[in-house]
Amino acid sequence: MPSDTRVKICGLTDPADIPAAIVAGASYLGFNFFPKSPRYIDLEAAAFMAASVPVGVGKVGLTVDADDTTLDLLTQSVPLDFLQLHGKETPARVAEVKARYGLPVIKVVGISGPEDVTQIDFYGKVADQILVDAKPPKGADRPGGNAVAFDWKLIAGRRWPVPWMLAGGLTPENVAEAIRLTGARQVDVASGVESAPGVKDAERMRAFIDNARA
Repeated sequence: MPSDTRVKICGLTDPADIPAAIVAGASYLGFNFFPKSPRYIDLEAAAFMAASVPVGVGKVGLTVDADDTTLDLLTQSVPLDFLQLHGKETPARVAEVKARYGLPVIKVVGISGPEDVTQIDFYGKVADQILVDAKPPKGADRPGGNAVAFDWKLIAGRRWPVPWMLAGGLTPENVAEAIRLTGARQVDVASGVESAPGVKDAERMRAFIDNARA
């Protein structure tokens, strides 16, 4: 596995998470602005935390089907480097968001079967990066962060025209195998490095990144 695997730690809620994630070696830090998530953070808290992130570590704002008014306020309040669209945004909407805010856009594509993989090709034409995640279980009220994995063999050896991240049920215990099977050069984790929903664990963050780069 490549030692330069880039890791995104998503859903940071405590100011102490920032130095812990950076010391562990995170390449991206994600802030979750979806109110139904246990990792939800308000704009004031996110702005305070984002201000302490050093240059070179990407600050990502996660939203779900957010309208322009919501994104206007978000981008004016928090110094972000990326917008992550985790809802049912169409390729046209992705293009609109890119044009309006001038920030790179990460589009999440949920996978449960081979028929879903083709969506990556469509979004790869407009997004700057793709985050390949597991589709949420039926009845789930959140589009991600459900600690569910998909069949990694569905994307084994696949390549797309833009960089992509692997997400969905990743943990320190399985991330090495996930990278081996998929060839992912970037991985994203939230619940897999927590001691309780929304509570990051510094040791699990360190173990996850160490194992992703082993």
